[in-house]
Amino acid sequence: MKYQTRFASGWVGGGYVDTPNGFRTPWSWWCGSRERLVSGRVGAAGAGWVWFGGREALVGSGQKVAIITGASGGIGGALVAAYRGLGYAVTATDRAAPVSGDSGVLSVAADVTEAGAGDRVVGATLERFGRVDTLVNGAGVFVSKPFVEYTDEDFELVVGVNVRGFFEVTRSVIAAMISREGEGGGHVVNISSTLVENADAAVSGALTSLTKGGLNGVTKSLAIEYATRGVRVNAVSLGVIRTPMHPTDPGGFQAARHPVGRMGEVDDVLRAVLYLEQAPFVTGEISHVDGGQSAGH
Repeated sequence: MKYQTRFASGWVGGGYVDTPNGFRTPWSWWCGSRERLVSGRVGAAGAGWVWFGGREALVGSGQKVAIITGASGGIGGALVAAYRGLGYAVTATDRAAPVSGDSGVLSVAADVTEAGAGDRVVGATLERFGRVDTLVNGAGVFVSKPFVEYTDEDFELVVGVNVRGFFEVTRSVIAAMISREGEGGGHVVNISSTLVENADAAVSGALTSLTKGGLNGVTKSLAIEYATRGVRVNAVSLGVIRTPMHPTDPGGFQAARHPVGRMGEVDDVLRAVLYLEQAPFVTGEISHVDGGQSAGH
């Protein structure tokens, strides 16, 4: 897809730049009011102009918009780049706002466990970009310990992020999706865990199974509830992925837990999520990205 870009001397053809994650992204994805870009911020959504990278670009107003929670993490940050690579504008949200100099990325600091966080994130997205098409619920926590050793604080943390956070943001996002007259609809992707269906004696993660199991159930429930409104809801159920949480695998313990003999990579997750994003006939799916763990041992 080509974009026109105007320099002082006139119009020239649009083009692409490469992101650090290897995705190819246009110079500018979204345009707001005609104003200079300041700290990555542009004006209200709508047809107009945006300053980006020293270029003044005119783009269309039909660009899709994704919200990524947990966007400061290894997977979340990569998802932001991946959706930018698809041409989406992105709202990246986490407890500490992810830093980005990209005019197509809106960074919002939000604790998804707090009441009103979903409305605030969605409100900021609508103010900046005018719509919401996709939500990836990437925020999540994992606390591993024997069940009887979990504390009330552990419970509040895991349930707060994995369940309350999902509820807060997803409720606001779906409301925004179905409110667009004549073009309602969208896509929600929940990040789950293969531990829900494949308990492992070597990993004590009952609170993960409790909360992520709930996400799997609500994925199917919402997929049916909103199917006729054009909203698809899917989940990606992960094995152990190499991220800052699991940067190495001493002794190959994590790799051995997967029938394919290796840990998952962030790119494995991206491919699964982007497949679901581009599969309009798929909804209610729990896609296992777990190196065969869900098939057996």
